[in-house]
Amino acid sequence: MASTIGFDLDMTLIDSRPGIHACYVALAERTGTYIDADLAVTRLGPPLVDELTHWFPPEEIPAAADLYRALYPETAIAATPAMPDAAAALAAVRATGARTLVVTAKYAPNARRHLTHLGIEPDILVGDLWAERKADALREHGASIYVGDHVGDVRGARAAGALSVAVATGPCDAAELRAAGADVVLEGLHAFPAWLTAHLAENGPYPAGRPYRDEPGTAASRA
Repeated sequence: MASTIGFDLDMTLIDSRPGIHACYVALAERTGTYIDADLAVTRLGPPLVDELTHWFPPEEIPAAADLYRALYPETAIAATPAMPDAAAALAAVRATGARTLVVTAKYAPNARRHLTHLGIEPDILVGDLWAERKADALREHGASIYVGDHVGDVRGARAAGALSVAVATGPCDAAELRAAGADVVLEGLHAFPAWLTAHLAENGPYPAGRPYRDEPGTAASRA
């Protein structure tokens, strides 16, 4: 198996705030339910249903989630830009011979629409996973590094025994990311290619499918 480096999607590879804001506005209009879209886009990362609990009673959440996902392709995709240097970050991974993996809490078909629209084509995409559950995909695909912007991404990386590289471009600042256990905190993806080059020069390529550390749920060790 080839070495694999994983990335989160929202606020790591794409700036999904404009599109998600537009989608929440459309959802509020269609349902007649008040949603503070400005507030909602300050806490991106967790699954959609987590946000919907702030605005809908429990019995209405499944229907609201279905409607949001139906509105999303026409409302959010074109409005969402790539984060600066997203394509360069994936290119830097491929230049090392490793595969690129995107693991996101976003509904997988909509995640694919974003990436296709922006011309960002990872080797593997896995959706509908959040926080520690991301470790399932990271382990399955042998990811030794996971790059994300949220403390949930840090938890997912650590649960998989992967090196957690955090970028301070989302709702969590550098101090929060470090406190959550991130191994590396970068200002943004613009710093990632140079960091990766230096990391590999110092440590060499890590064996595919072998984690960096023992964490609960992992069987291997760094040694």
